[in-house]
Amino acid sequence: MIYKIEKEDNITKARAGKIITKKNIEIETPIFMPVGTLGSVKAIHQRELIEDIKTKLILGNTYHLYFRPGLEILKKAGGLHKFMNWNNLILTDSGGYQVYSLADNRKITEDGVEFKNHKDGSKHFFSPEKAIDIQRIIGADIIMAFDECTSPDCSYQYAKDSMSLTHRWLNRCINRFGNSKTKENDYQSLFPIVQGGIYKDLRKISAETISEADMPGNAIGGVCHPTGHLYEITEFVCDILPKDKPRYLMGVGTPKDLLECISLGVDMFDCIMPTRNGRNGTLFTTKGIINIRNRRWKTDFSPIDQDLGGYVSTHYSKSYLNHLFQVHEILGFQIASIHNLRFYLWLVKQARNHIIQNDFNIWKNDVLKIISDKV
Repeated sequence: MIYKIEKEDNITKARAGKIITKKNIEIETPIFMPVGTLGSVKAIHQRELIEDIKTKLILGNTYHLYFRPGLEILKKAGGLHKFMNWNNLILTDSGGYQVYSLADNRKITEDGVEFKNHKDGSKHFFSPEKAIDIQRIIGADIIMAFDECTSPDCSYQYAKDSMSLTHRWLNRCINRFGNSKTKENDYQSLFPIVQGGIYKDLRKISAETISEADMPGNAIGGVCHPTGHLYEITEFVCDILPKDKPRYLMGVGTPKDLLECISLGVDMFDCIMPTRNGRNGTLFTTKGIINIRNRRWKTDFSPIDQDLGGYVSTHYSKSYLNHLFQVHEILGFQIASIHNLRFYLWLVKQARNHIIQNDFNIWKNDVLKIISDKV
């Protein structure tokens, strides 16, 4: 994998770049990745991801794919790309966050994590080596090192011990990744993850440690939480991470978060927000945030968002979408999800364009006044 910076903003730390993978598929950055937890971005065809949403990179979830459809099915299918008939790129997380979310049903040791399946209670064990092996089988283009994602309110000592464990696990991930390389999986790239909670001295140690690992890209984990430190920690870490590698901020976030963190030097994002909020009737538009369930849209026959472009945003009216939500028609959830993802990909594309045009900061401040308002 190669990362090239094409333009740096002259006021903020934003940059426009290009990731060129070993499959020779190019990703322009900043980029937002739709989340396809179980081999599917909820309610959206792969064709729509390409043609309407305009994305080449989606995220899959190691923990969930391990259980369903399971590794045997994925092996027989020839990997997730072939299983879901997706010819573009996939990034998989390591499963560390899902293990963190099972706090009452897991045990963390130096070897790895023993946990119970959230569906049937069966016991399983993930080690750093197993996390790499699973992602090798899934066949994602970008795979993540196994880490422990700490609670946002954990103590300094716990955050320190956890970070040190994550670094030791990283060394094991790198060794397994190198030892399991073949001609068939040589296209895969491994990203380590910066941890350390809200503590800057720990974040500094972690950012320096994973920088020394010299992987093709680096991720920032554990900042998507309600502590109010998102921008502060993100900027601090980005200033330490190497400039010539893409920076991936995991699990973030709102449109405002994307733009603010782009201005701090982040290149890659993922979040379930656009599809989850879409299914709940919240639409992000170029005119502001809409609750399409509200009665005010019942007789509004204008397109959902004429300025956004794309099929669903310009083809269907607000009135029709309001009706679909009122009658709980599945098509409504699908239209809203496609529209929101189209908006997110449009937003990062516009950010890229304005970085290149040298007016990113002016544009960002102007657009934030509009897209954050409720209409």
